[in-house]
Amino acid sequence: MNIYQALQNVSYKKQEYFKWKHDIRFNQSIPKKSEEEFLKVVDLKSLNTFHRWERSQEYKNLLLLLLESKVANDFDEIYRVVTDKAKDGDEKSIRLFLSMQKDIQSNAKLAAQTFTSVEDEEDTEDDDLDLS
Repeated sequence: MNIYQALQNVSYKKQEYFKWKHDIRFNQSIPKKSEEEFLKVVDLKSLNTFHRWERSQEYKNLLLLLLESKVANDFDEIYRVVTDKAKDGDEKSIRLFLSMQKDIQSNAKLAAQTFTSVEDEEDTEDDDLDLS
């Protein structure tokens, strides 16, 4: 589950707050709203409700999903840097590259299993169709 799918399970105002606070708007060409502009959108006078929500487990879980996606992006950038240095012959980067390669391969296998089980579920759902 990604952060956008998880946000669909919370109220509209909470979705908007989370996206506003962490600047994960879909359209990045539009400038971020000020606090006053945001409060008008959600029709509230203060952020107190959201500050209380930030202490909830629901908010913390959303934050973990957001951080997980950021880590994946950071991992991609680090991989590129290490790969470039390894190609230039840097011994530490070569060892790190080989270590990262093993981690990537094991994680890729786990990811592939996730997609395989999703395909299996879809195939099972199609088996019950009556085409007569």
